[in-house]
Amino acid sequence: MLNLTGKNALITGIANNRSIAWGIAQQLHKGGANLGVTYLPDPKGRFGKLDILVHCLAFANKEDLTGEFSSMSREGFAKALDISTYSLTRLAKGAKPLMSEGGSILTLSYLGGVKVIPNYNLMGIAKSGLEMSVRYLAAELGPSNVRVNAISAGPIRTLASSAVGGILDMIRHVEEVAPLRRTVTTLEVGNVAAFLCSDLASGMTGQVLYVDAGYEIMGM
Repeated sequence: MLNLTGKNALITGIANNRSIAWGIAQQLHKGGANLGVTYLPDPKGRFGKLDILVHCLAFANKEDLTGEFSSMSREGFAKALDISTYSLTRLAKGAKPLMSEGGSILTLSYLGGVKVIPNYNLMGIAKSGLEMSVRYLAAELGPSNVRVNAISAGPIRTLASSAVGGILDMIRHVEEVAPLRRTVTTLEVGNVAAFLCSDLASGMTGQVLYVDAGYEIMGM
């Protein structure tokens, strides 16, 4: 039985009640976790320890998501990788001493990190780096009983996804092609997140789980 009672969880990246991070927060709370929604240094005195860290931070300049991939700016590349990829490593480093009894770190990826997706461009590079960061962090933090995993969610209409051109067309395409003939909801992503952050997933680390109605398996 999923039980997060007594677990302290920090969730980053909630923009509004349509955010994937919000869906994750709802399900962690439903499981009994104590939630902190703020920057990492803030809850140290209040929590004393941290059990769960949810990383939902991503950004790229809109002009670097469209047009010719080779035309992206050096400044845009550095900014996107710093916010979307490097931030996970920095947060994990800060969380490690707070996870004295072990813990779970979770981040959000997308199919564009492993396959070419129109109008995703630079963010695909950031997500690819994020997924490798999950693996390297899992190897580093495993001896401390800290697990690191990622969820690769299907396209969901959120404030963040609105920056991706043609997001509604992407959602319609998934609804037509995915085995379940639909896309997923933030609460469905939240359910998997709660599982990964619980003791039910105690033997899993360094993994990227697809929560996309099965779209990832399709060739056409």
